[in-house]
Amino acid sequence: MSEAESLLSVLERNRRTFAWKTSDLDAEGLRATTAASTMTLGGLVKHMALVEADWLAVKLAGEEYGEPWDAVDFDADPDWEWRTGSEGPPEEVYAVWRAAVERSRAVVAEIIDERGLDGSSAFSRQDGRTPTVRDMLLDMIEEYARHTGHADILREAVDGRVGEGAPPAFVF
Repeated sequence: MSEAESLLSVLERNRRTFAWKTSDLDAEGLRATTAASTMTLGGLVKHMALVEADWLAVKLAGEEYGEPWDAVDFDADPDWEWRTGSEGPPEEVYAVWRAAVERSRAVVAEIIDERGLDGSSAFSRQDGRTPTVRDMLLDMIEEYARHTGHADILREAVDGRVGEGAPPAFVF
């Protein structure tokens, strides 16, 4: 297995586990909070959709955000994805994330073919460094790992679902 295949495999495993931890919930489950946090599973789902668009489509590939992000005034509503993720109908919340993942898969495949893992992303950090394709994939893996941990705690509080990974029959 190549390094690119390994990185994409880890990213897909993280996406799949995140999907399992956040799947099959009704509106009440997507709005549930725990402890002192206002974080919800619905907010996490929509946040990860935005992270997919931001890190992979915009920062890696240099594309526009696209729907639904283009219509959002984040200056006026900086927590838009968190708020609407817990307010919106579950099927719409899940659809936004699935569409973002599908777009990211296509973008990443194209970018790896064009630039390889050592190629540059389309943006530079504040210190002037330009991350590589590899760096961006590793950042996405880290984002999923962190937020899947959040989802794990929230999901257990909602209905007791626990476990480290999705069962073999789970499809997202």
